[in-house]
Amino acid sequence: MESNDVHADLKHVLKSKDEIQNRIAELAAEIDRDYEGRDLLIVGVLKGAVMVMADLARALHSHVTMDWMAVSSYGSGTQSSGVVRILKDLDSDLMGKHVLIVEDIIDSGLTLSWLKTNLESRGTASVEICTAFRKPDAAKVAIDVKYVGFDIPNEFVVGYGLDYAEKYRNLDFVGTLAPHVYE
Repeated sequence: MESNDVHADLKHVLKSKDEIQNRIAELAAEIDRDYEGRDLLIVGVLKGAVMVMADLARALHSHVTMDWMAVSSYGSGTQSSGVVRILKDLDSDLMGKHVLIVEDIIDSGLTLSWLKTNLESRGTASVEICTAFRKPDAAKVAIDVKYVGFDIPNEFVVGYGLDYAEKYRNLDFVGTLAPHVYE
């Protein structure tokens, strides 16, 4: 799906398909270098990380294994409840493994902070984080993110895995959603 398919729903395009793909390739090169000679398990956080996880895995030049996890701290609302629930756990045993959590976006950091601690408690050799997008102005906790695609403003964004009401995930770019869509 392209911007002209949903132009009336957007204020503007924030990051183009080419910008995203170029940055993912740069992140993959950093990850290849940092994990050279080590086995790496990349863990995607469903549903939003599907696009970045697929593109990142294809851009890597080293072997990786992949697994998926789904967590929720929102329940049925739009504000975090503060209680994280695992909706789908990993199939992999993490003992002694180097784990890279792959996220689409980091807002408050609360859920990701909990997730990193949870995975570290499973006997990992290391746990690092890679995110396509980060909103520094939305952070509520300090969280160390080793690989950041782009820092973006604290706006309502969709595309490249990011959704509103389960729509817009399949856009090949990231754009700011127009207020008339969600108000």
